[in-house]
Amino acid sequence: MDSMSRLENLLGAQSLALADRLLAADVGPAGTGLPGSDRAALVTLLAHPGQTVRWLGDVLGLTSSGGTRLVDRLVAAGLVTRTAGGDARQRQLRLTRSGTVRARAVLRARQAVLSEVLATLTEEERHHLEELLAKIVHGLAATRMPALRVCRMCDREACDQCPLQHTV
Repeated sequence: MDSMSRLENLLGAQSLALADRLLAADVGPAGTGLPGSDRAALVTLLAHPGQTVRWLGDVLGLTSSGGTRLVDRLVAAGLVTRTAGGDARQRQLRLTRSGTVRARAVLRARQAVLSEVLATLTEEERHHLEELLAKIVHGLAATRMPALRVCRMCDREACDQCPLQHTV
């Protein structure tokens, strides 16, 4: 087996440490205290209201029963409502006012972590990193559903030109 390059190793270490920070960021006193999948569901529904349980489960990589249990938890917590859809068997999911507040809190916690990590870079370095990350993210998914999965925690307002073009 070929040895890993320093770049690959650094990217792996950075990715893992950043993921750990992002998972921990929303648990403290100022956070929502929700599990990661619940947070991802709220942020996804903030960007894509009116979707079905099945669609949400697909975006989050959950089984049908896992998606149903997740939505049941969010409904019981008063964060999501189910409304009649175009088909009697499918309900549309929408955030409640409380759900919208919690989704925005998740995004603020995410932004705080990311801003802290990027604080060591100059403006020029940030610009170069943005260009490189856009190229990397572009290669992460070739079709819509995997792209939505990659972008499940993204702040849609911050990314006016998604490299995955998931909204097209």
